[in-house]
Amino acid sequence: MQNREFSNIRRYLGKSQKQLAHLLCVSTKAIQSFEQGWRKIPANAERQLLFLLSLKKQLDDSANPCWKIKKCPVEWRENCSAWEFKAGHFCWFINGTFCQGRSEESWEKKIKICRDCKVLQSRLPNI
Repeated sequence: MQNREFSNIRRYLGKSQKQLAHLLCVSTKAIQSFEQGWRKIPANAERQLLFLLSLKKQLDDSANPCWKIKKCPVEWRENCSAWEFKAGHFCWFINGTFCQGRSEESWEKKIKICRDCKVLQSRLPNI
């Protein structure tokens, strides 16, 4: 996540730097450093920020879970934590998902794939 995107999301959420620091369990100085580009935004902060952003946008109850949208075969579903926990709208948030025939080893690799996926795109507002 780039510092500009981080700042835009904070503003979209309507949070001050201090309020966001409290939500992410970091210092206000850390938020300032993330937004200025002085420090790399850690995976846990990015993950939680995207989760909060997705909660801000209401989920359409008629929306299909990821395995239906992506038409995942049964073998993939059986190996997927999103399927196991019936969290098809939050597959991008959960580690251990089995997408595109494999499970990614790191958050950075996973979110790179997820950012191009219509499941995550449908959960995030355009900011």
